[in-house]
Amino acid sequence: MPAARRRRDRLAIRHASIMTLTALWAAGACSSASAADSSGAAIGEHIQHIRGALLPAVVINGKREPATTLADRMASLHVPGVSVAVIHNGRLEWARGFGVSRIGGPAVTPNTLFQAASISKPVTAMGVLHWVQMGKLDLDGDVNQTLKRWKMPGSTLAQQKPVTARELLSHTAGLTVHGFEGYASGAPLPNLEQILDGLPPANSPAIRVDTVPGTIWRYSGGGYVVLQQLMEDLTGEHFAKLMQETVLDPIGMTHSTFTQPLPEGRLAELAAPYGMDGKPIKGGPHVYPEMAPAGLWTTPSDLARFAIEIQRSLRGNSNRVLSVSTTRMMLTGGLNNWGLGVNLGGQKNHPFFEHGGANAGYRCELTVYNAGDGAIIMTNADGGGQLTEELRRTIAHEYAWPDFQPKLHRLIHVDAGQYDLLTGTYQLQPDAFLTISREGDRLFSQATGRRPTEVFPESERDYFATAIDARIMFDRGARGRASRLVLNQDGQDRTANRIDDAAAKPIAEALAAINRRVHDQTPAIGSEAALRQFIIEISTGTPNYDKLGTELAGVTRDQLASIQTLVDRLGAVQSIALKEVTPDGYDVYTVRFANGSAECGLALHADGIIAGAFISKVEE
Repeated sequence: MPAARRRRDRLAIRHASIMTLTALWAAGACSSASAADSSGAAIGEHIQHIRGALLPAVVINGKREPATTLADRMASLHVPGVSVAVIHNGRLEWARGFGVSRIGGPAVTPNTLFQAASISKPVTAMGVLHWVQMGKLDLDGDVNQTLKRWKMPGSTLAQQKPVTARELLSHTAGLTVHGFEGYASGAPLPNLEQILDGLPPANSPAIRVDTVPGTIWRYSGGGYVVLQQLMEDLTGEHFAKLMQETVLDPIGMTHSTFTQPLPEGRLAELAAPYGMDGKPIKGGPHVYPEMAPAGLWTTPSDLARFAIEIQRSLRGNSNRVLSVSTTRMMLTGGLNNWGLGVNLGGQKNHPFFEHGGANAGYRCELTVYNAGDGAIIMTNADGGGQLTEELRRTIAHEYAWPDFQPKLHRLIHVDAGQYDLLTGTYQLQPDAFLTISREGDRLFSQATGRRPTEVFPESERDYFATAIDARIMFDRGARGRASRLVLNQDGQDRTANRIDDAAAKPIAEALAAINRRVHDQTPAIGSEAALRQFIIEISTGTPNYDKLGTELAGVTRDQLASIQTLVDRLGAVQSIALKEVTPDGYDVYTVRFANGSAECGLALHADGIIAGAFISKVEE
């Protein structure tokens, strides 16, 4: 029996019944990948298993599930192309492309370029740490002592504690701006100072300290723009050239570049980006002058070389960029278990580092164990986020990773009448609830802002979902009625107490109303008029804050200038058409302006207060 087959069967026994997972593999093992290709029979078999049957998040013991092939899943998620690189035992074992780089175009190959999006940050972090290691940059010093062309604006918060490079790398500097939209092809591009200060033609707010540095973890792409400026001021070199010389070339990332936009001579190498609906991103790839947080063009194979360099540097086998001690520092967890540029996880004896990425039309994921295995998955569509998760789960099972594998549950029979002892509304947070309801012989849970999810009994007190990886454990009192529950999701336990029926009634009624609106796709009364008025108020710089929820009012005040600039560019509203009503009660409209279009959504309360609003998918 081949080694890969023996490994597969052992996994099937450990994580599910042989009948379940081996049936899944067998049903899908009909791909065109040859078991006798140049990579060897075992590798070919691995690829067959992965592309032949993507595994679900949850497996029920003894239950056969229909196999979902990679090709079918790509089609359903509108993902034209995927590129995968797998690291096994500390080396690049295989890299393959699936699908096409553009609809009607050439096939994806291991050398096809994708935007790494936020996976740019770990690569940037390696470059920054190299200069720290060289003694040219103080990791814990005030970055304003190194910045020259631009300085971190003074504030009472920043004066309490200056911002450091360590905090910028670990998202603890208290800086604003989560991420960046990029710029459509041909649009005016801002320089670094304009991005940092949120000045036209920048399409993002000013990057500012609004929390005492070092006190909380909050993801900030803005902090990496500061690092980009810091690196240029430190060395006097353009960031893309600096990273090429410091990181990309020494590691052998020969296909990669931070240059934005991608040079014209290399456009034939890229995978064209597509939206969630499968339509091409207008004008092609967005341009990201925010190179440090989002601008890397690369391949999974090159990112595998980056990851393997970290693995080898940690062992002292290769220190082309970082020393052993600096690599250890990079992979040491701080607030929210983040290292310097990477998210950390895993068990004590099997730690891993990872980072995801999402640019317009690109979704990707890097997950690598400090020693041993890993995978890099890159797609050229907004629908690729779900696909990367499913591929990672399937690769994790195929290679027996200790994490990310499907969860195995056993299903028992419980009399449906027992469900009545569990139904009710449970409070997770002051404004977040989990409602448990019964429909005939089925039990459902619904969290605030989410669709109903059926849950199944594993015991009389333990229930699980199959649509998502979540478990609910009920605490039942002497008379059998549940008084509280524990929701386990994303590795975290959240306890919720059951509230009394009188307090639950208005919550249940509001939830039922949203469910009806979602089912019927009916907007809230007055939401279109409220959206029109809100856009007018933004364009004139006079929002009626009394009509906005507390959180929305605060965000609007902070970002009014940049939002007003965007609305002014789009011009007067020409038409508004309902697109959808989302499970969290947002009415989403397609708005056509004089100079473009966008998706605008708002959540309108019955009292006319706008609880939330957003603008996305802007096309000019």
